Amino acid sequence: MNSEQQRFEVVVLDDYQHALAELVDWSVLGDDVHVEFLHEHLPTADDVVAALDTADCVVANRERTAFPREVLERLPRLRLLVTTGRRNAAIDMSACADLGIMVNHTGDAGRTTVEMTWALILAATRHIPTEVANMRAGGWMTTIGGDLRGARLGVLGLGRLGAEVAAIGLAFGMEVVAWSHNLTAQRCEEVGVEYVGRDELFSSSDVLSIHLVLSERTRGLVGEAELRSMKRTSLLVNTSRGPIVDEDALIEAARHGWIGAAALDVYETEPLPAEHPLRTLDRVLPTPHLGYVTEHTLTAWYTNAVECIFAYRAGSPVRVLVPS
Repeated sequence: MNSEQQRFEVVVLDDYQHALAELVDWSVLGDDVHVEFLHEHLPTADDVVAALDTADCVVANRERTAFPREVLERLPRLRLLVTTGRRNAAIDMSACADLGIMVNHTGDAGRTTVEMTWALILAATRHIPTEVANMRAGGWMTTIGGDLRGARLGVLGLGRLGAEVAAIGLAFGMEVVAWSHNLTAQRCEEVGVEYVGRDELFSSSDVLSIHLVLSERTRGLVGEAELRSMKRTSLLVNTSRGPIVDEDALIEAARHGWIGAAALDVYETEPLPAEHPLRTLDRVLPTPHLGYVTEHTLTAWYTNAVECIFAYRAGSPVRVLVPS
């Protein structure tokens, strides 16, 4: 067996910023490990298989790339799949178990999504993108901003991230209410917010921010009926997962003014297609899934990815995910 055949091949997906080779010391993996960084998204299953057919290990960037059984079965050399974040709904865990592919995770992202949520709320409320464009074009103010103090913030999902978003809303002097399927009045009391029913959450919120895990129960949870029930001045914010909101209904809501605006960092398909209407609608403030994209988070995630690879090769795997 020659040295080329003996190498352990690692492919790191979706390094959009061409940054990951420098942020983390991959050399600790040893001279027999070759790491390749892919800077463009792989849009189809055939593209995934063609790019990864010689990979022993793949480091996946969140849920950008799907790994269903039919793709995994076409990657016979793959033995380790590392995902950034603590979970990845795009990986068929049962297929990995059947095929002998170990799945590791890199841990949580911390507060970065909370910060991104408030960046979007503030930017949309004060029309900052519009006014920046005015300034760059030589103009001056054309919009009238909204006020957060005294407004109602509705939090859809009061887990760790939702609770932190709620706390910041309280600091702004907002009235904060929350609902989700399993949420209790006791949990709301612990966080210092008011528990309301589903209908009231949608109909009464001036700002509605989504903080739910994507599941069969939450997919499409925010649909046409919910969007039509919202205030015509309300702001919908989604930094969680795109499919929680029915995208077709959201496009109609933005086109016809069912809501005041939508600030979005996540989408049904990512990267968002270049001609997608959510890129151009006046009532939509879109950002390219920046919630986790900070130097601290990426350094922590990919340092942990290196640790996962090193530990796997040493026979002592860490942060192993198993089918639920």
